[in-house]
Amino acid sequence: MKRRIAIWAGPDLLVAGCWALYAFPTFPSAITPAERIVWTLVNVTCPIVFAGFHFHFGIKLYWVLLANAAMYAFVGLIVETLRPKIEACLNSN
Repeated sequence: MKRRIAIWAGPDLLVAGCWALYAFPTFPSAITPAERIVWTLVNVTCPIVFAGFHFHFGIKLYWVLLANAAMYAFVGLIVETLRPKIEACLNSN
């Protein structure tokens, strides 16, 4: 189960890193609410950005990567905990 949770957290490091690469060349107005599609994608895939925008505190890139990995690991923990129960319900029918 630990490996599965790590698998959940791993891709998010890649996703957050790609958003950082997108933001660096277009600084200072890289990702703003004015760009609806990009802003929505960022909020869905990188929720720490949503918190940082509303509370206006600066977050270093490595903290964003770690926070997103922790969030995705938490989601993975929930999914992997519920998965056997869901599979049991589906197989009983």
